[in-house]
Amino acid sequence: MTNQPFISKEISWLLFNARVLQEAGDPQVPLLERLKFLGIFSSNLDEFFRVRVATLHRLLKIRKKAITLIGQDPKKILDEIQTMVLKQTNRFETLYEELLELLAAEHIFIRDESELSDEQKAFVMEYFHDKVRPFLVPLMLKRKTEPFVKDHLIYLAITLHNSTKNNTDYALIQVPADKVSRFLKLPATNGTVEIILLDDIIRLGLVDIFCYFDYDSFNAYTVKMTRDSELDVDDELFKTFPQKIQDGLTRRKSGIPVRFLYDRNMPEACLEQLRKNLDITNSDTCIPGGRYHNFKDFIGFPKLDRPHAYYPGNFEPQSHPWIEPNASMMDQIKQREVLLYFPYHDFSHMIDLLREAAIDPRVTTIRMTVYRLAKNSQIVNALVNAAQNGKKVFVVVELQARFDEEANLSWSSLLREDGVQVVHGLPGLKVHAKLCLITRHEGNEKVRYACIGTGNFHEGTAKLYTDHMLMTSNPHLTGEVHKVFEFFTNKYRIPIFRHLVVSPFQTRNKLRRLINTEIRQAKAGKPAWIDIKINNLSDQDIAKLLYKASNAGVKIRIIARSMFSLMPGIEKYSENIEAISIVDRFLEHSRFFIFCNEDNPKYFISSGDWLPRNFDRRVEVAAPIYDPQLRQQLRDCFELQWKDNCKARVWDAKMKNQFRKRTKKQPIIRSQIALIDHLQNTIHPVDS
Repeated sequence: MTNQPFISKEISWLLFNARVLQEAGDPQVPLLERLKFLGIFSSNLDEFFRVRVATLHRLLKIRKKAITLIGQDPKKILDEIQTMVLKQTNRFETLYEELLELLAAEHIFIRDESELSDEQKAFVMEYFHDKVRPFLVPLMLKRKTEPFVKDHLIYLAITLHNSTKNNTDYALIQVPADKVSRFLKLPATNGTVEIILLDDIIRLGLVDIFCYFDYDSFNAYTVKMTRDSELDVDDELFKTFPQKIQDGLTRRKSGIPVRFLYDRNMPEACLEQLRKNLDITNSDTCIPGGRYHNFKDFIGFPKLDRPHAYYPGNFEPQSHPWIEPNASMMDQIKQREVLLYFPYHDFSHMIDLLREAAIDPRVTTIRMTVYRLAKNSQIVNALVNAAQNGKKVFVVVELQARFDEEANLSWSSLLREDGVQVVHGLPGLKVHAKLCLITRHEGNEKVRYACIGTGNFHEGTAKLYTDHMLMTSNPHLTGEVHKVFEFFTNKYRIPIFRHLVVSPFQTRNKLRRLINTEIRQAKAGKPAWIDIKINNLSDQDIAKLLYKASNAGVKIRIIARSMFSLMPGIEKYSENIEAISIVDRFLEHSRFFIFCNEDNPKYFISSGDWLPRNFDRRVEVAAPIYDPQLRQQLRDCFELQWKDNCKARVWDAKMKNQFRKRTKKQPIIRSQIALIDHLQNTIHPVDS
C-alpha cells in the first residue's frame, strides 16, 4: 500500500490537547476541576511550542531534506498548527467566559482592578506595596532598547500617555508570578469569594509605579514569549557530560522565539513597538490572545469551600490486598509477584521496599534508574540511607529528562555526596526504563528482587498518573534486569534477553514478530487480535504493519492518550482497528500490550511508547506478565476502560481523527470506583 493515511504527530498532539479542552467544557466535570483543565491545556500548549514547534522551525532551515526525513513539509505542518491553535485559543477564551458565569452562580468572582470597592482597593494597594512592588522594575522601551523577555513568564506591556504633550511611551514589567501568588483573595461578605489576579494588582498600581513621571493615563496588555527549549549538547571533548548539559541549559534560556502571545486588544502601535524591540521578525510567531496568559497557574487556583465543585475528596490509594502491613516486603514478593496499579494502589509499598532494603543486613546491592523524582523524594532518602548503611547503591540518573535536567544534576550531586555511585546513561541513548533491583543473600543463595514499571519512581505523579509496576523475584526477569544494569557499566557488551524486551536492541523486531504472528493466524482463519494501552503511537513502520494486520483480519483495539498517527475505520486500510482516548481525572500513563498469540496470549507492561525514539534511541524495558491472576488484572483494566469509554470517545476517521462531541458520559469518578472495587474484590490475599 502506498500513500497510507497518517497524521503528523504534531497535529495528533494538538488533537489530544483539544480533548483536554473538551474536559474544561464538559458540564459533568466538577466546576473548579474544569478550571484546572484550562490550566492543563495552557501548560501543554506551552510545552508543545517549546519542543515540537521549535523542532519544526529548525527543520525549516533544511526544508527539502526535512521533507525526506519526516515525510512531510514542515512549513505546511506549521501553517496547519497556526490555524488549529488560533481556533483552540478562541474556544479556550469562550470557555473561560462561560466558566466565569458559572463561578458567579456559585458566588465566586474573579475581579479586575476596575471592579473593586473602596475597601478592596485599599486592601489590594497595601498588599501591592508590601508584597508585589519590591519585585517590579519597569523597563522603558526606547528606540534602541533590546530587552530580554524570559520564557515561562508573563509581562505587562504598558502604554504611558501624556495628554498635554500628546506623547505616548512604552514600558515592560515582568509579572513576578514566580515569587508572588498569581491569586489574591479579597475581603468579601455574605459567603461570596472574590479573587483578583496578580496582573490586575499591578494594573491598579501603575500610577504608583510611574509616579516619578508626568504621564496621566496608563494601559497594560499581557504578553508572553515562548522560546525554543530543545537542549543542544555540544561536542567539546574536554567537557564532562554534566558540564555539557549545564551549558545547554544556559543556552536554552536564550532560545529563539517560537511564539509571541499578546492581548488582542493591544493597540497596533504598541504591538509594532514590541516587535521592533524584541526583534520579532516572523509574524507567524505572533498569536493574539485574551487579557490573561499563563493559565497553567490556574492548576493551582485557590482551594475554596465548595466541595461539590471538586472531584469527590474521598479517593485515597489503597493498600494492595496481597501485601500485609508490618511484614517483610521482600519475603512477600518472594512468595508471589505483585502488580501495583497507581494511583489506585499506594506508592508507599515501593518506599517500604527500599526502606527495608536499606536496613536489611542481608541486602548487599541496590540498583535503580532515575528519570524524574519528586521535589522532596523519599526514594532518594531511602537510597542515601542504604549507602550510609554500607550497601552498594548504583543509580543511573538521566540528565536529559526534558525540563528536569537541572533537578537531575542536583540529585546527582546530592547522591554522590552521600556515597551513591551515579552514572549518567549512555552516549546517544536516553535511559527511560523504570527499573529497581535489590540483591539479598539468603543463606548460600543470592536472591534478586526487581521493580519494573511503566512510570517514574515519583511519589507525586504516582497519585496523579495511572501506571503499573511489577514487583517480582522471578529469576528469569530479575536476572535480565541485572543484565540491563551490567550494560550500563559495560557499554560495549550487548546482553541477550529472552524474557524482557529491551530497546534499542529488540523492541521493534519483537513487535514485528508478534504482529506478524497475528497476521498469519488471521489468514489461517484462526483467532487473531491485539489490545494496546499506550500514550503515543506514531512510528510509521509499526503503523503500516498494523494496517497490514487489519487488512488480514486481525482485530485491533487501542487506547491511546496523546499522539496517534493512525486513522482507524478507513476502508481497505484500517477497518479492523478501533481506537479511543481517555482524558479524565488522572493522566493515563500506563502502557501495556496483549497479543492473542495462537490463543496463548502474551502480556507485557512497558516503559516506552510506540515512537521511533522509544524503539531506536532510548533504553526502554517491557516486561512479560506470566502470573495468570496478574494477566487477568491487566485484562480487566483494559476491558473496564474500553467499556466505559468506547461509545463516547471513538476516533472518527471521517472527522479527520478528531473526537466527536460526547453525547453521553458517566461521572468521571464512577469508572474509577468501579475499577478499584473490582481490583479489591478479585485480588485475594495469599493463603496462609
